Amino acid sequence: MFAAFPLLAVPVVVYNFFAMTMIATSKAGGFGDAWTHTLFSVPMPRNAQWAVSGGDLMIFLGLIMLFFELLKATSNNKIAIINHSLSMILFVICLVEFLLIPAFATSTFALLTLMTLLDVLAGFIVTIVASRRELDVTT
Repeated sequence: MFAAFPLLAVPVVVYNFFAMTMIATSKAGGFGDAWTHTLFSVPMPRNAQWAVSGGDLMIFLGLIMLFFELLKATSNNKIAIINHSLSMILFVICLVEFLLIPAFATSTFALLTLMTLLDVLAGFIVTIVASRRELDVTT
């Protein structure tokens, strides 16, 4: 049943945890700024510094999960259909949070929401294409 679990829920749950913690401690007003603070810097050639923020790490985690979700979308079985359905539910939840809760109105969460949308679209498109190929082969 773990195969049906949408992996993009991991960064969304992490974001929700931090957002709800900030809301509970009445610091939600500055929550968007918390994602932009530099956590660490990476030295680059030519004396430049790459400043990495919490939002950058969240997007990085989301992109890794999106990659694995796209790999999972290539399977054509009942679990893939359940995964697509759960991914659609996750997208709807993300969209509602983004539109209605001020702590979620950040660029970081907007990009996570876009990733969930891309997961839903890619999952359905890959499933349809795979089904067409299977139909063409059998007829």
